[in-house]
Amino acid sequence: MIKKFIRKILGVKDERNTTEPVILGPAEHGIDPKNVSSNAIRVTQTLQEAGFKAFVVGGAVRDLLLGVKPKDFDIATDATPEQVKKLFRRAFIIGRRFQIVHVMFGQDLLEVTTFRGNGSDNAPKDEHGRVLRDNSFGPQHEDAARRDFTINAMYYDPATQSVLDYHGGIEDIRAKLLRIIGMPEARYREDPVRMLRVVRFAAKLGFTIEPTTRAPIPVMAPLIDNVPAARVFDEMLKLLLSGHALACLKELRSAGLHHGLLPLLDVVLEQPIGMKFVTLALDSTDARVKAGKGVSPGFLFASLLWHQVLEKWTAYRAAGEAPIPALHLAADAVLETQTENLALQRRIATDMRDIWAMQPRFERRAGRAPYKLLEHPRFRAGYDFLLLRCASGELPAEVGEWWTEFYAAEGGDRERLVASANTREREGGANGGAPKKRRPRRGPRKSGGEGGAAAPAASGDSSE
Repeated sequence: MIKKFIRKILGVKDERNTTEPVILGPAEHGIDPKNVSSNAIRVTQTLQEAGFKAFVVGGAVRDLLLGVKPKDFDIATDATPEQVKKLFRRAFIIGRRFQIVHVMFGQDLLEVTTFRGNGSDNAPKDEHGRVLRDNSFGPQHEDAARRDFTINAMYYDPATQSVLDYHGGIEDIRAKLLRIIGMPEARYREDPVRMLRVVRFAAKLGFTIEPTTRAPIPVMAPLIDNVPAARVFDEMLKLLLSGHALACLKELRSAGLHHGLLPLLDVVLEQPIGMKFVTLALDSTDARVKAGKGVSPGFLFASLLWHQVLEKWTAYRAAGEAPIPALHLAADAVLETQTENLALQRRIATDMRDIWAMQPRFERRAGRAPYKLLEHPRFRAGYDFLLLRCASGELPAEVGEWWTEFYAAEGGDRERLVASANTREREGGANGGAPKKRRPRRGPRKSGGEGGAAAPAASGDSSE
């Protein structure tokens, strides 16, 4: 009794036989079969008819239990990757660290994995204990023990409509609790990305991280530095596109995981304008994700890193650099650092640079400058970014209002707006300052930049 009481205080679940699952019928789990993908049913049925076990597994089962229709369906089976491949016309074995079979039905992709065994003890590891390659197979109960969290370790059989639960996942779902399977330190050492995943799931699902699952994270966070940057970037993108991006970033910071990933959060989330900018950007992104609209990763990261660019841009100008070259230098410096930290793809970095480089041009509203900017292939992304800057208080609202009107206008109305901007510039400058001295017309007039603008802002996404 005393041991049981102590385990309860520490948040440790009572020991149970994890080699035998609790089997839940339709009345107990409440999954609506209509939410199960027809292709997932097709895959499990084909495997079962060939004499193999096959289940929908992981996040799909979790979402089904929460009454949410899953976006992706993963299948687990006792068939080997080669045996799975033979059963489907369009099936491809991928992966080195873990072999997975991709089964394609038109544009629909399903991942089929073979039950993993407890061979990780003998699997190749790096000096920090991270598993480098592991394709050992085993029985279903060992596969369940190999999964990360209890809520992701349940198996659903569409044929019998039953759920197999080896680690009390159904109880944790009902308690809205995130609990890692096994010893947290060992599981995080095997795969440090699990620390990012637990943060993402907690924010996305509104669950609490169980104390013993959370405790080692701040100490073990540096292990993420040993994970290939491309894999960390993929996880960060999932986090930012989860539909709960701001909650994820706050949880990331709270858990001490943002260092080396997005260390600017320490600065941005403590400054009013910066906080407002990031909040606006992520709220807009979350809204687009929930509405099923596309989101541009370039726009998203341009928003998150704008505060760093702005700070360096101001410093370069204070050192005597002209506004436009100063902005390019600032962008180069930030991208060089973050490309190393986050493995930003070249396409994404190019989009970010385009969005940033357009910002001074939005302050040039005289002559042909607005018309030329309107023709920029990334104009919409730059315009959305400008609106975020205005909404956060970094720029006067009038600038965004003018461009909104100009963007929607046609022909004569645009000419009227430009003429009005010319008049304003002659009388007092675009931002209401002292009248500018006229300069000889030897070429395009340079923008005065933003002066000492303060912080990031972010707009609705803007995926083009």
